Amino acid sequence: MKPGIHPSYGPVVYQDMSTGDRFLTRSTETSRETVEWSDSNSYPLVRVDITAASHPFWTGNTRVLDAAGQVEKFRRRFGERKR
Repeated sequence: MKPGIHPSYGPVVYQDMSTGDRFLTRSTETSRETVEWSDSNSYPLVRVDITAASHPFWTGNTRVLDAAGQVEKFRRRFGERKR
């Protein structure tokens, strides 16, 4: 590797905004916000919208989409298709 061209790689805490879960990992991502971890060290905090803790695929929760309602909404807006 060439010296001086790669971003620094270090510990970062990610927080899931929908569940509040936090986990410590390593990344090149940085943040001005910091958080104190259980080992009494302070790490950069990166807030994310969704992680495996809240994603429907990983949690097993499925979202029910109202497909019939969407079709009716489309038909009201644009009318029936002429053949």
